[in-house]
Amino acid sequence: MCVVLRGMIRVSSRDAFGRHAVVSENGPGHFVAEVGQLSGGRSIVDGDAVGDVSAIHIVPEQLRALLIAEAELGERIMRALILRRVALIERGNGIVVVSQPHNARLHALQSFLRRNNVPHAVIGASSENDETACYVAKWVRDDSDYPLVLHPNGTILRAPDEAELATALGWLPDFDPEYVYDVAIVGAGPAGLATAVYAASEGLRVIVLDHNAPGGQAGASARIENFFGFPTGISGHALTGRAYVQAQKFGADVAIPAQAESLDCGTTPFTLRLSSAVTIRSRTIVIASGASYRKPDIQGLERFEGRGTYYWASPVEAKLCAGQDVLLVGGGNSAGQAAVYLASRARRVRMLIRGNSLKASMSQYLIDRIAALDNVDVTYGTQITALRGDRTLEEVELLSGTQRSIVLAEHVFLFTGASPNTSWLVGCVVAVDQNGFVRTGDAAGSGLQEHETSVPGVFCAGDVRSGSTKRVAAAVGDGAAVVAQIHRHLERAVAQA
Repeated sequence: MCVVLRGMIRVSSRDAFGRHAVVSENGPGHFVAEVGQLSGGRSIVDGDAVGDVSAIHIVPEQLRALLIAEAELGERIMRALILRRVALIERGNGIVVVSQPHNARLHALQSFLRRNNVPHAVIGASSENDETACYVAKWVRDDSDYPLVLHPNGTILRAPDEAELATALGWLPDFDPEYVYDVAIVGAGPAGLATAVYAASEGLRVIVLDHNAPGGQAGASARIENFFGFPTGISGHALTGRAYVQAQKFGADVAIPAQAESLDCGTTPFTLRLSSAVTIRSRTIVIASGASYRKPDIQGLERFEGRGTYYWASPVEAKLCAGQDVLLVGGGNSAGQAAVYLASRARRVRMLIRGNSLKASMSQYLIDRIAALDNVDVTYGTQITALRGDRTLEEVELLSGTQRSIVLAEHVFLFTGASPNTSWLVGCVVAVDQNGFVRTGDAAGSGLQEHETSVPGVFCAGDVRSGSTKRVAAAVGDGAAVVAQIHRHLERAVAQA
């Protein structure tokens, strides 16, 4: 962050084609920064001195201290930092993604960039834009090279995965293998972010890891209307995005995308190994890796993932099915929120429910909202058995009792069941229930705290915890509660040393 004392600093954004756009001109009394500076991340804009300039440079640690020490000033600065990033996203200057339509990797990268608030633009491979055609001719050998990602710094990536793209963006921090955190949190959903906010605000050394983006399943919710304190509702992306920034404000380190691969809990400090072979040491671990929608047994499902079948409903997916008919499978709150959201974009939404009622699994306000929508139909006692099509999804086979039928559909949304994300707990045997969710407290052993697993010092919060209430507010409560228990564990460890 730079505070201008004399002269002017011009801030501009640029895209992969070298085109610059002036964002702001900052004179005396203004400051130059955006939300990425909270964590010392690589800047996504350029700042140029116009003539002679005198300015105060404030490093991230000092900026975070200022935000906490000066509440009123800190609030104004935080609001400005967040709004500046929003404005940059709306401009779209930055990364350019070139691809053919109906590309599964394109869908994954678009979702990744959007959920991580990265300004970007998507251009069709057949665009008549001369600059695009030049890049395609030079870098694309065949269809397997799509999506082609063009970075403003000149980096060009062929069909990258999320980790490769994050490396090019300079997101991943340099880890000191000798550094020991007080708390390492695996999962940046509501439970993980709440843990990070409360732990970091209380002076603990915190790192939070996630394999994809902050927010977890909640971050993909189009609108949450029953979360405490938001009477008009709030999108999951906005809610968890605020928590993500809040955790950084209090000094939590964040590594995204960082895939936890194994946990050695045989000695303390514990050792987390990432898929990149990086190791992280911590005195306590919080399992907050959540749950994923269970993939139903549907013939042809994997073939159409990202090309007709989706596990969340964000603006990326809504744009794909605008004005079309869609099928949606599931009867929980996430399915209901998705149905309401998609109904405002799609021509018709048909919900398929295996059971005969929504009352046991969905909040009443969503049931009422769905009933009031003219373009949403609910079909009970029905499931999908097969998906068919050529390059993209074209038709769906349904089973209602013993009767099979075929419907034409290009888009299917799946919100079915939940499977715990615990495959990374290799090397650390924690007690789990019959469905693989992590047991805590009395269910895991005697003398354990409520959120402590069968391994002392390893805690669990959120949807991955056995017996937890699968709601955003409950996950946040888990995150807050677990911090007090971590403090007690650390105090006992010091006393016994």
